[in-house]
Amino acid sequence: MADIMITINGVKIAAKENETILNIARANGIFIPAICYISCCSPTLACRLCMADVDGKRVYTCNAKAKDGQVIITNTEEIEAERRAIMEVYAVNHPLECGVCDKSGECDLQNYMHETKVNEQRYAVTNTCRGIEDWGNIRYDASLCIVCEKCVTVCKDKIGEAALRTIPRGEEFAVPKEYKDIMPKDAYAVWNKMQKSLIDKVRDENGNAVECAKCGECSAVCPTGALVESSFHYISNAWELKRIPAANPHSSDCSLIYYEVKHQSIENPSLKIYRVQGEQNFAPLNAAARYGYDFENSGAVKNEEKKKELVEFIKNEAGTILFNSFITNEEALILQKLKEKFSLKLVNEDAYIYQRFLKAMGKCSGHTLYKGTLENIRKSDFIVSVGSMIRYDAPNVGYMVNNAAKLNRAAVIYCHPIGDKVVQGFSKNILSLNYQSGSEESLLYLLLELFAPLSELDDVTSEYLQSFHVIKTKIVDDKEIEAVTSKLWDMTALEDKSAQIKAMMADKNRLTLIIGEDVLTHPRWQNMAYIVGILEHLANFETVIIPTQTNTLGVSLICELDKYEEGKTLGYNRFGDMTMSAFGDGFDMPALNQQEGTFTSIDKRVVPTNAALPYSGYELNDIASALGISTKYTIDYTQKLPTNAGFKQIAFDDLGIDFDNAGNDKRGYEVINQSVEISKTPVNCENVALHGDIVYRLNPISQFSIFTNRASRLKRKGSLFASKEFIDSHNLFSGQNVKITSQSGAILYLNIEEDRDITGNFAYLPTFDKMLNVYPFFEEYRFTPFMIEEVYNDE
Repeated sequence: MADIMITINGVKIAAKENETILNIARANGIFIPAICYISCCSPTLACRLCMADVDGKRVYTCNAKAKDGQVIITNTEEIEAERRAIMEVYAVNHPLECGVCDKSGECDLQNYMHETKVNEQRYAVTNTCRGIEDWGNIRYDASLCIVCEKCVTVCKDKIGEAALRTIPRGEEFAVPKEYKDIMPKDAYAVWNKMQKSLIDKVRDENGNAVECAKCGECSAVCPTGALVESSFHYISNAWELKRIPAANPHSSDCSLIYYEVKHQSIENPSLKIYRVQGEQNFAPLNAAARYGYDFENSGAVKNEEKKKELVEFIKNEAGTILFNSFITNEEALILQKLKEKFSLKLVNEDAYIYQRFLKAMGKCSGHTLYKGTLENIRKSDFIVSVGSMIRYDAPNVGYMVNNAAKLNRAAVIYCHPIGDKVVQGFSKNILSLNYQSGSEESLLYLLLELFAPLSELDDVTSEYLQSFHVIKTKIVDDKEIEAVTSKLWDMTALEDKSAQIKAMMADKNRLTLIIGEDVLTHPRWQNMAYIVGILEHLANFETVIIPTQTNTLGVSLICELDKYEEGKTLGYNRFGDMTMSAFGDGFDMPALNQQEGTFTSIDKRVVPTNAALPYSGYELNDIASALGISTKYTIDYTQKLPTNAGFKQIAFDDLGIDFDNAGNDKRGYEVINQSVEISKTPVNCENVALHGDIVYRLNPISQFSIFTNRASRLKRKGSLFASKEFIDSHNLFSGQNVKITSQSGAILYLNIEEDRDITGNFAYLPTFDKMLNVYPFFEEYRFTPFMIEEVYNDE
């Protein structure tokens, strides 16, 4: 978009053409009221408060695009009177319960009443009953609803669920027509709509409300107390809560969150997290971030004898530290220092797999990291996703894909063996390729042919690709490639889609490639890492490699990881011969909501997180100090993170913690994406052969780990989750008890539960339930054959 110059209230501002005037004003610190608008969503024009005069013509700035030379005035006497009238009608029959309303103190309606100086009421209409509905985790009070449609819009344009709608109450509730001639027209229109409408859940043909992911974003954006988290209703006043800025501890988006805490009661002064809020104008939260807040280790004590025992074990007996990536960067650095000092093995399968993929990809991309970010996805007009159930694995990636499809009309190629009804419903521009499990490499070759055909590659790269002896090509002309493949699976069906993909590619120039865990864990991962690197290097794709746990990227950059363990094991939040854990298993450690430190997010940003709750036990830094690796505070390591991996020497307290007015994430800093030498080495390995019933390693939406499952609002029992097709084809029913067996002989007894969002003949096993050990069913790859041997009755 071209640079333009506009004037707002006498201030000259440089902007981009076709940006909305409201967003330009906000980014430059100019206040324009708007109670119905959410950044990065389509405008609803419900409140009309954002009106302004542009070159003498009245417009609504949430919808009006800036053009060069425009002169904009946002606060004339006429505009102020119109806004005051709109706020007056919002107050008509609005319940006078601010003293006990859950939104009081952070209510947009209150704020704008004061802003517009409403101190009288000139309008009235007969009051009518508007009921209260329980929507599970959300409570809807229609009497407090101003029908701004923020909840409808955010669910549709950001989350992608489209689970809410506006419904008519009936013409009998319309504002009397005589008001039309005696009040400002915008105020009349707003009032009439509010009188005649309500918010409701989208319902099926039988009148049943459709299921949603229960992310809670609708209540977060509600400007009044109409939508409130059920668990927060009449629990606390907003102004009593202390806000602690932190980062989502459960998934790699590491979204900005605020833990809101206060004492529990007069009798019990200990702190409690009452709720989690986010920066709802710019960054939606997934359900785990919003509701998975109470997973702290509250019973920890300092036991000096156990500490000595642990220290002696590390000194004299331990050969390996087993850990996961639900740790901070600073803890990862401490573990690396322990490895170096005591010649230990560091085993973290998740980060090891991610680390090796990045290294292999860098041989063809020429960089240590991928180029893309969540914001790149949102701004894309052509997106390809391969190897991830994005709504499950990385909900915030799904939000950005949906947002791009809705607002940019981005073409989306969503590639996964398991179908997702919700993703398919994001847009008419979605093409779902449900390929056979195991054939991810085939799909990446197809992308290579379409976006970086051999005719357009340099001689070295072309020779490198041909050395695989997999693809034979016939050049039709400069733009068209007809491919005939051998040894790769299921390519005929994929090639049938190539013409459709080419049509979707037309006039697209902001390309994003999303790569998920299926590709990283595939037996042919190295070939695929090379292909992804080539696509990023030569085909102008901004690539995003989804980190599989909260700090997978950070751990992979900081730690020298080992594939295999040796000797006795020390487990950190994992079972070992000796265990350190936030779950009371062995030696106590703090949970992530009790720690200061940083994560490295999917956006490659080092972002800070703070302790919301106190912790009374020893921390990893205490153990390291007793072993001669000493610093006073864990966060002293923040500025010591390895610069050769792209980290910067910035102290923890100097890291930014918020967004700017334009919606740019100013937390922390972005890791430096360093250049590496391109060195292509073809790899020959066998294809994957999966036959019979296939089970997939996947957590249901809102669950990521044993940490999320510890939270009171997310806790559930693990099951064999399956599509309706799978359940019907095996003559089973949801809730039935089954025995399943892996190829290696591993056995599990569990319930089968239908997942209504997925399609295809598939089932999946979760990892979030501590009592359900599914790992013996899988090697690295997420798909594996299994058998349902028998159905049993739970005695």
